Amino acid sequence: MDQPTAERALKEIEVLVGEWSQTATPAGGQPWPGRPRLASNGLRAASFCSSVRPWRCRRRPTVSACYGCDAANGTYYQLYTDDRNVCRVYQMSIGNGEWKLWREGEPFNQRFTATISEDGNRIEGRWEYDEGDGWKTDFDLVYTRVR
Repeated sequence: MDQPTAERALKEIEVLVGEWSQTATPAGGQPWPGRPRLASNGLRAASFCSSVRPWRCRRRPTVSACYGCDAANGTYYQLYTDDRNVCRVYQMSIGNGEWKLWREGEPFNQRFTATISEDGNRIEGRWEYDEGDGWKTDFDLVYTRVR
Protein backbone atom coordinates (compact mmCIF):
# COMPACT_ATOMS: atom_id res chain seq x y z
CA MET A 1 0.00 0.00 0.00
CA ASP A 2 1.41 3.39 -1.02
CA GLN A 3 1.57 5.94 1.76
CA PRO A 4 1.64 9.70 1.19
CA THR A 5 4.97 11.27 2.06
CA ALA A 6 5.64 14.67 3.57
CA GLU A 7 8.37 15.61 1.10
CA ARG A 8 6.34 18.21 -0.81
CA ALA A 9 4.69 19.69 2.30
CA LEU A 10 7.95 19.89 4.24
CA LYS A 11 9.59 21.65 1.29
CA GLU A 12 7.36 24.66 2.08
CA ILE A 13 8.75 24.82 5.64
CA GLU A 14 12.32 24.84 4.34
CA VAL A 15 12.21 28.65 4.00
CA LEU A 16 12.11 28.87 7.84
CA VAL A 17 15.27 26.81 8.36
CA GLY A 18 18.22 28.90 9.48
CA GLU A 19 19.32 31.38 12.08
CA TRP A 20 17.43 34.64 12.36
CA SER A 21 17.57 37.92 14.20
CA GLN A 22 14.19 38.89 15.52
CA THR A 23 12.53 42.06 16.70
CA ALA A 24 9.16 41.95 18.42
CA THR A 25 7.31 45.19 19.04
CA PRO A 26 4.26 45.07 21.32
CA ALA A 27 1.34 47.39 20.62
CA GLY A 28 2.32 50.75 22.11
CA GLY A 29 5.58 49.38 23.53
CA GLN A 30 9.30 49.26 22.97
CA PRO A 31 10.80 46.57 20.70
CA TRP A 32 12.78 43.69 22.15
CA PRO A 33 15.30 41.58 20.25
CA GLY A 34 15.67 37.82 20.00
CA ARG A 35 17.71 35.28 18.09
CA PRO A 36 15.57 32.29 17.09
CA ARG A 37 16.96 29.32 15.24
CA LEU A 38 15.16 26.75 13.15
CA ALA A 39 17.09 23.52 12.95
CA SER A 40 16.12 20.54 10.88
CA ASN A 41 17.10 16.93 10.47
CA GLY A 42 16.73 16.63 6.72
CA LEU A 43 13.37 18.43 7.03
CA ARG A 44 11.88 15.30 8.56
CA ALA A 45 11.50 17.13 11.84
CA ALA A 46 12.00 20.77 12.62
CA SER A 47 12.20 22.73 15.83
CA PHE A 48 12.18 26.47 16.23
CA CYS A 49 13.41 28.10 19.43
CA SER A 50 13.08 31.78 20.24
CA SER A 51 12.57 34.33 22.97
CA VAL A 52 9.33 36.12 22.30
CA ARG A 53 7.28 37.70 25.06
CA PRO A 54 3.73 38.94 24.45
CA TRP A 55 3.30 42.37 26.02
CA ARG A 56 1.02 41.07 28.77
CA CYS A 57 3.67 38.68 30.10
CA ARG A 58 5.84 39.90 32.92
CA ARG A 59 8.97 38.25 31.61
CA ARG A 60 10.20 36.72 28.39
CA PRO A 61 9.56 33.00 28.36
CA THR A 62 11.85 30.56 26.63
CA VAL A 63 9.77 29.26 23.75
CA SER A 64 10.03 25.97 21.90
CA ALA A 65 7.93 25.06 18.90
CA CYS A 66 7.91 22.09 16.56
CA TYR A 67 6.50 22.30 13.06
CA GLY A 68 5.21 19.40 11.06
CA CYS A 69 2.58 18.25 8.64
CA ASP A 70 0.05 15.54 8.00
CA ALA A 71 1.33 14.08 4.74
CA ALA A 72 -2.04 12.54 3.91
CA ASN A 73 -3.72 15.92 3.46
CA GLY A 74 -0.87 18.47 3.51
CA THR A 75 -2.03 20.30 6.63
CA TYR A 76 0.51 21.89 8.94
CA TYR A 77 0.67 22.23 12.70
CA GLN A 78 2.81 23.94 15.29
CA LEU A 79 3.25 22.49 18.78
CA TYR A 80 4.12 25.31 21.16
CA THR A 81 5.43 25.22 24.72
CA ASP A 82 7.25 27.65 26.96
CA ASP A 83 8.83 27.74 30.40
CA ARG A 84 5.58 29.07 31.93
CA ASN A 85 4.08 25.63 31.16
CA VAL A 86 1.87 27.12 28.45
CA CYS A 87 1.25 24.50 25.76
CA ARG A 88 -0.78 25.10 22.59
CA VAL A 89 -1.42 23.55 19.20
CA TYR A 90 -1.72 25.90 16.25
CA GLN A 91 -2.94 25.17 12.77
CA MET A 92 -0.54 26.51 10.16
CA SER A 93 -0.34 27.35 6.48
CA ILE A 94 2.74 28.32 4.53
CA GLY A 95 3.40 28.97 0.86
CA ASN A 96 3.25 31.63 -1.84
CA GLY A 97 5.09 34.10 0.38
CA GLU A 98 2.68 33.80 3.32
CA TRP A 99 2.98 32.14 6.73
CA LYS A 100 -0.04 31.86 9.03
CA LEU A 101 -0.66 30.31 12.44
CA TRP A 102 -3.97 30.27 14.31
CA ARG A 103 -5.86 28.68 17.17
CA GLU A 104 -9.27 28.97 18.75
CA GLY A 105 -9.61 28.23 22.43
CA GLU A 106 -9.26 29.41 25.98
CA PRO A 107 -8.17 31.79 27.28
CA PHE A 108 -8.28 33.65 23.91
CA ASN A 109 -8.11 33.05 20.17
CA GLN A 110 -4.82 33.84 18.44
CA ARG A 111 -3.52 34.32 14.93
CA PHE A 112 -0.23 35.18 13.26
CA THR A 113 -0.04 36.45 9.69
CA ALA A 114 3.29 37.08 7.96
CA THR A 115 4.75 37.88 4.58
CA ILE A 116 7.96 36.14 3.50
CA SER A 117 10.21 38.17 1.22
CA GLU A 118 10.89 36.86 -2.28
CA ASP A 119 14.48 35.98 -1.37
CA GLY A 120 13.30 34.26 1.86
CA ASN A 121 15.55 36.39 4.06
CA ARG A 122 12.92 38.52 5.83
CA ILE A 123 9.60 37.66 7.43
CA GLU A 124 7.27 40.43 8.64
CA GLY A 125 4.25 39.47 10.66
CA ARG A 126 1.82 40.29 13.41
CA TRP A 127 0.39 38.28 16.32
CA GLU A 128 -3.18 39.14 17.25
CA TYR A 129 -5.57 37.92 19.93
CA ASP A 130 -9.32 37.98 20.49
CA GLU A 131 -10.81 37.66 23.97
CA GLY A 132 -14.34 37.79 22.58
CA ASP A 133 -14.46 41.50 21.80
CA GLY A 134 -12.62 41.61 18.46
CA TRP A 135 -9.07 41.17 17.22
CA LYS A 136 -6.30 43.27 18.81
CA THR A 137 -2.60 43.50 18.01
CA ASP A 138 -0.44 41.61 20.49
CA PHE A 139 2.90 42.36 18.81
CA ASP A 140 4.54 42.85 15.43
CA LEU A 141 7.35 40.46 14.65
CA VAL A 142 10.17 40.82 12.11
CA TYR A 143 12.65 38.03 11.37
CA THR A 144 15.81 38.76 9.37
CA ARG A 145 17.94 35.81 8.24
CA VAL A 146 21.43 35.78 9.75
CA ARG A 147 22.45 32.56 7.99
